[in-house]
Amino acid sequence: MTPSPICLVDASIYIFRYYFSLPDNWSSREHGYGTGAVYGYSTFLMRLIEQTRPTHLAACYDESLGQCFRNELYPDYKASRAHPDEALAFQLAACRRFGEILGIASFASQTHEADDLIGSLARTMRQSPRPLAILTRDKDLGQLLCRPQDYLWDHAADQRSYASDVERKLGVRPDQLVDYLALVGDSIDDIPGVPGVGPKTASALLAHFGTLDELWANRELVATLPIRGARSLAAKLEANWEQVEISRQLAKIVDDLPLDVTLSDLTFGPVDWWAIEEFADEMGFGDGFLSRARRVLEDY
Repeated sequence: MTPSPICLVDASIYIFRYYFSLPDNWSSREHGYGTGAVYGYSTFLMRLIEQTRPTHLAACYDESLGQCFRNELYPDYKASRAHPDEALAFQLAACRRFGEILGIASFASQTHEADDLIGSLARTMRQSPRPLAILTRDKDLGQLLCRPQDYLWDHAADQRSYASDVERKLGVRPDQLVDYLALVGDSIDDIPGVPGVGPKTASALLAHFGTLDELWANRELVATLPIRGARSLAAKLEANWEQVEISRQLAKIVDDLPLDVTLSDLTFGPVDWWAIEEFADEMGFGDGFLSRARRVLEDY
């Protein structure tokens, strides 16, 4: 029998999804802020629990927007993203609070992103033979797929991506993904990359050289490769290599944060039933929300 996975949730990516997609049909009784994102994320967690029945679960949150260590390396990192206003900040905090009410281990940092927290948890949890299920919609977390049993899971779409899927979709192995992103950049995170180098070119370069370091050490061979625009490509790499090195640092997920956790620290539950009722009332959720919570969580 396959053991249940250790679920690591990239919480903020789902919270933002609900913030921009759900209408504010609910609001906080005390503050008047809309609570649509809180409702969406809370029902997402209950759906996950109902369908997966996890024994070990953690949620990682972004609290370092604009002040992450990556902004010190490159001030324009994620510069195109708007910082949360008071209304969104209220919902982000409420989402984390609901997770903790359910008994979900929560992690956040003022200097590192949720990706880094997930990466550090994943490194520790690989000591267990249990598979890791990283719940996210962010392909960049594919670099954490070091074992064949681990996978990225977009739970809303019920889509799982294993290491072999990453290689099939992007043309690079998970261990090459950081170097791939350093070459192509990432417009969502404002990571620059090399102008004019797209996915096909980047994957072809890494298929031939293996790593960025080998590519740089043998850059005189680039012009001889059967790649479209190979003659000009060498010059582009030369002109932008400092940017490539910075992009590699931005794309690489930190996996050695001193979190000091063990598998038992991620044990799911117990549920604080009194707090759920208080939370539902405060957020303006109706009886249907509480009825679902009772049905889904009755065993916890």
